[in-house]
Amino acid sequence: MRAARLIKMVLLLQSRPTMTASELARELEVSERTVTRDAQALSEAGVPVYAERGRAGGYRLVGGYRTRLTGLARGEAEALFLSGVPGALREMGLEDVASAARLKVSAALLPSLRDAPRTAAQRFHLDAPAWFREPAAPALLPLVADAVWDDRCVSARYRRGESEVARELEPYGLVLKAGVWYLCARVRGTASGAAAEKGAGAGAFRTYRIDRFVGAEALKDRFSRDEDFDLPGFWGAQAERFARSILRSEVVLRLSPAGVRALPHAVDPVAARDALGCAARPDGDGWVTLTVRVESEEVAHAQLRALGPEAEVVSPAALRERFTAEAARLTALYGVPGE
Repeated sequence: MRAARLIKMVLLLQSRPTMTASELARELEVSERTVTRDAQALSEAGVPVYAERGRAGGYRLVGGYRTRLTGLARGEAEALFLSGVPGALREMGLEDVASAARLKVSAALLPSLRDAPRTAAQRFHLDAPAWFREPAAPALLPLVADAVWDDRCVSARYRRGESEVARELEPYGLVLKAGVWYLCARVRGTASGAAAEKGAGAGAFRTYRIDRFVGAEALKDRFSRDEDFDLPGFWGAQAERFARSILRSEVVLRLSPAGVRALPHAVDPVAARDALGCAARPDGDGWVTLTVRVESEEVAHAQLRALGPEAEVVSPAALRERFTAEAARLTALYGVPGE
């Protein structure tokens, strides 16, 4: 009991600049005389507790003394920062160390904060996968995650089209995007296997879908991490570059004010942003003409349906004809209002 009380006393003093004997006695549920004895015991044990006399006096820790959470392993501490993503922890094989870390931290928290894990869980939950899909964690994800934490090189084989490609990688970071796991890594060696990956020379940073790995092995070698590497920044740039790369066709549209507002929800947000940034001035009816990049005519037809009568396809002619035919079918199905 006394050992726990002494630890609690140190944590209380660590959280406030100064506490009086009466304040400590009230928090610790002991007498002020016991507080005095406990302070002396801590001082004799090497904890720098200083007592100031007088009306404004009290007890304080000297020199910014801080206790340490002894027994908290590095892996547990790192996993703790991901504790709000339980599904991701489980898939990476870190659920047990995260649970142990939470228990250790909870035991060291001040009484007023010990309900923090419960209150946080009541107020925040992350469900990363998209709707209407049952995500399956890639079998090799725990191995890759271990290599990421340990800065250990990985030899990986993955599917690329109909072929397999082998790489030695320096695994820098993992990204969970809409239920799909990606590895951001730097290529360590040269291309091998049935197909060579364009632009994947040694030293290049690339992104790999882990569910396309058909084999992976952690190597003995560790790599020296480039401390300037910015994972969120790298991922953001890669994601935008990928989005732009698949938008190979263009559609000219006339949009009503409502259509302008709805465009970012109908087509790719990057394409919508670019198109709206270069749009012509509104005409006399408030409609604007703009050019939006799309993946294909088929995809554009499906996407632009959502805009209904708030959008008119100007070109290409083939896509306009599709909507003309579709409008005729809808008229035949529903009739003309007033008839």
